[in-house]
Amino acid sequence: MNRLLRRIAALAIVLLAFAGLPSHAQNLRVMSFNIRLPIAADGANRWEQRKALIARTLREQHPDIIGTQELHRPQGDDIVRRLPQYAWFGRDRRGGHDDEHMGVFYRKDRLRVVESGDFWLSDTPEVPGSISWGHPYPRMVTWALFERSSDRRRFYLFNTHLPYRDEDDDARERGARLIASRLALLPAGTPVIVTGDFNTAPDSHTHALLAAALTDAWDSAPLRTGPQATFHDFTGKPDHRIDWILYRGMRPLSVHTITSHQGGRYPSDHFPVVAEFDFPPRR
Repeated sequence: MNRLLRRIAALAIVLLAFAGLPSHAQNLRVMSFNIRLPIAADGANRWEQRKALIARTLREQHPDIIGTQELHRPQGDDIVRRLPQYAWFGRDRRGGHDDEHMGVFYRKDRLRVVESGDFWLSDTPEVPGSISWGHPYPRMVTWALFERSSDRRRFYLFNTHLPYRDEDDDARERGARLIASRLALLPAGTPVIVTGDFNTAPDSHTHALLAAALTDAWDSAPLRTGPQATFHDFTGKPDHRIDWILYRGMRPLSVHTITSHQGGRYPSDHFPVVAEFDFPPRR
């Protein structure tokens, strides 16, 4: 009897240990985050005043992968110095490293980059820095094929930042069509996640073009927390949902708009969005 009780107690300890594992251990946590470029004109909200808070936010949310927008190289390097479990990659929108990047961060202990690249949202997508369709700045996509170390599951991530002006509807729609055409060329059956600051609302034609090939995690996840809108201009009062996480070939478990702040200071003028996914069963 004592031996049986000892075995039951040992089994209970094991089960409790597994129950204590974080849910993200087998799921994939994805973040989209416009971190705001580092300009002195932001005053109290300039990068030097926000970088520790951004690192704290990322540490608390522990995403496996982050698609960023408005990232400059010193910001990316500072983040990985503070959070050495991450690495990041990507070229800037001019094709070098002195301007805005669509930088992608990933957990080195959990994910491996199989291949990666960039293309520009223009009539000449392979030409770095190319601009078409009447907007003032180059717009681009940084992408990668990732493999998860624990089980060799693979997925693609595409990360972008569409034009921002009201008059850029046509350019946003053309960019969405180009992204959709690239997604159509990917191997069938490989999951895809698209992160970005799309600078338009979910009732736009841009969203509809992407939703023809993908699903919006905010619309489909069974658990949602935080405000729907994401852009708040450092006020904490968001008015537009322009930051989206879209997907295909995966199952969304939850999506969260992260509103963390410290003493009224926010990590960025956008709230980051975090979605948690499960891979489909292997066939």
